[in-house]
Amino acid sequence: MGNKKPRILFVFGTRPEALKLAPVILAAKEDPRFSTAVCLTAQHRQMVDQVLGLFRIRPDFDLNLMEKGQTLGDLTQRLFRRMEPVLKKARPDVLLVQGDTTTAFAVALKAFYHKIPVGHVEAGLRSHDKYRPFPEEINRVLISHLADYHFAPTVEARNNLLHEGVPAGNVYVTGNTVVDALNHVRPQIKGLKLPFLSGRDSTQRIIFVTAHRRESFGKPLTAICLALKGLVRKFPDIEIVYPVHLNPEVESTVKKELGGVKGIRLIPPVSYEHCLAWIERCYLILTDSGGIQEEAPSFGKPVLVMRDVSERPDGIRLGVAKLVGTSREKIFAEASRLLKDPKAYGRMVKRRNPYGDGKASQRILNVLARSGGS
Repeated sequence: MGNKKPRILFVFGTRPEALKLAPVILAAKEDPRFSTAVCLTAQHRQMVDQVLGLFRIRPDFDLNLMEKGQTLGDLTQRLFRRMEPVLKKARPDVLLVQGDTTTAFAVALKAFYHKIPVGHVEAGLRSHDKYRPFPEEINRVLISHLADYHFAPTVEARNNLLHEGVPAGNVYVTGNTVVDALNHVRPQIKGLKLPFLSGRDSTQRIIFVTAHRRESFGKPLTAICLALKGLVRKFPDIEIVYPVHLNPEVESTVKKELGGVKGIRLIPPVSYEHCLAWIERCYLILTDSGGIQEEAPSFGKPVLVMRDVSERPDGIRLGVAKLVGTSREKIFAEASRLLKDPKAYGRMVKRRNPYGDGKASQRILNVLARSGGS
């Protein structure tokens, strides 16, 4: 390519994607080896804008695709149509996507049609169940068959890719960029005020809850809510804080089951820095989120994962997280055990994060620089 700088096009649409690409974008913008462009699909508008503001990133292209009640098929169709002029104008030497969203898959396929090399950040995660999580498991499997650079967060993720026939020379173990993002933001959460905690007893035990997966819609989410109600009845000294996802399926179930229940605070979705502040302040986390499983070990907080399978086995193997499924009885029993048994709780409190050391972004850029970004 002569003396021309490789041009990286970053494309993302949701808050987790923005969060995990943000440190790579910031590092690339400061790296004289590259030129960069950023495309926001806005698959989730409000929540992704919070991250852009936090990291002071301005997209070069904003497709603003979010529509109320959009289906996966509608979203994929619009992504295909709207990415065409972006690729023609940006003319990237490599396109970077992150994770397992519909944006990531559709854009990777569109780049393939244009013969643009694709780099996949957080490659190789697998639950080995095509419907759990849905549609994420199939999205990331398909991206792995389109990508040219596979930036695996862990050795296990690398092994998954090799098992599927991805050439070893195209797989790079970098750590997870979420640790880079966390380290960037962590100084900003000092002194952050959290709602309704002012003047409270600092020893009060808070359980921080997130639950919004598609496969949990309906009966599983209802069971989760019933388990939470049982916990506040049994343990009057706890308070449950639950930021409720904006998806109408989540909102309607959660507000129906938990609205007005004493000891349970239903709050709007929180910014990333406030999420980290809640993780730091809480006693225990109940979640079906992937990102929180990766962030909590940095704060030494136990995580009960309300899913039947997880593509993040490293924390479970280390003992900082535990799969509890979506059974009302199992969630209630496992949370009760940690609330009653200090020894059981202590065994899950570690401060070693198995997912990264905060240097993943630089490793990714070094790979792209060595290859010329093409």
